[in-house]
Amino acid sequence: MTNREAQQQAQRAVPEAEPQEEDRAAAEAQSEQARSEEARSEEEARAAERLERAVRAAEQALIEFEIAVETFRVEVENFSRLHHQRLGPMYSRLDELDALIAEAVAARTGDPEDQRRAREARGLVQPMPGVEELFHGWIDSDGLSPEASAMLTEQPVQPPPRVRPSEEARRIYRDLARKAHPDLAEEGAERERRGEFIVRVNAAYAAGDEAALRALAEEWEAGPPPPERRASRSEELYARLEWLAERKEMLAEAANELESSAIGAMIKMAPEDPDRLLDEIAEQLIAQVSEKEARLAELAR
Repeated sequence: MTNREAQQQAQRAVPEAEPQEEDRAAAEAQSEQARSEEARSEEEARAAERLERAVRAAEQALIEFEIAVETFRVEVENFSRLHHQRLGPMYSRLDELDALIAEAVAARTGDPEDQRRAREARGLVQPMPGVEELFHGWIDSDGLSPEASAMLTEQPVQPPPRVRPSEEARRIYRDLARKAHPDLAEEGAERERRGEFIVRVNAAYAAGDEAALRALAEEWEAGPPPPERRASRSEELYARLEWLAERKEMLAEAANELESSAIGAMIKMAPEDPDRLLDEIAEQLIAQVSEKEARLAELAR
C-alpha cells in the first residue's frame, strides 16, 4: 500500500470515529442525569421520611394532650357536681337568711330603700326554671328538697354518689385513647368509626365505669384492624401538620377555659385531695350561716 492510499484510508476512518465519541458523550450525560435524578429522589425520600416522623410525633403529642384535657374535664365535672350537692343547700340557706335579714330590717325601719333591698334579696331565692337540673335534685321548684333540708338540720342523709375514675379506669382509658383515637385515621370512614367508639369510651370514663371500659377494650381488640396508612406526599403531610396545630390550639383554649373556671381553680388548689377543700369550704359556710342566724335572732328581738 502506497503512502497516499494509507492517508486516504485514515481520512475515511476519522468520520467513523466521531459518531462513536458523540454516542459515548451522550451516554455519559444520560448516566449523569440519571444519577442526579436518583440522588434528588433519595433526598426527597429522606425529607418525606423526616416529615412523616414529625407528623407521627405531632399526632402522639396531640393525643396525649387530648387525654390530659379530657381527664381534667372529667375531674372538673365531677367536682362541680359534688360541690353543688354538698354545698348548694348551704348557699341557698345563706341566700334565704340574707332575704330574712333584709326583710326584718325593712320592717323595723320602714325605709323605702331598705324595702327595695329586701325585695331584691327575696328575688334571689325565688324558684327558677330548671333549677333541679342545676343542683342535681337537691333543690326543686318548691325550694329545698328533703335531702337538702336534712343536711341543713343535721339529720341523716345519703351522701352524694361519688363518680371518680379509678387508677385502673384511667389506665384503660388512656390505652384506648392512644389506640383508637380518630386523629390517627386519615380516611373519612375510619375516622368516623373511631369517633363513635371514642364517644363511648369517654362516656364510660366519665361515669367511672371500669367494667364498661374493659368491655370496650375487648371490643376494640376484636374489631377490624385499622387500615394501613398510605404513603403520603409531602404536601399532604404539611397539611396534616397544619391541621394538628389547629387542633392543638383549640384544645389549648378548652384547657384554659377549664383551668380559669371557678371549679377548675378550686381543683388546682388541692389537686390531690379535693374533698378536703370541700370540707374547708363547708366549714366556712356553716360559720357564715351561724353568724347570719345570730344576726336574724337579734333583729327579731
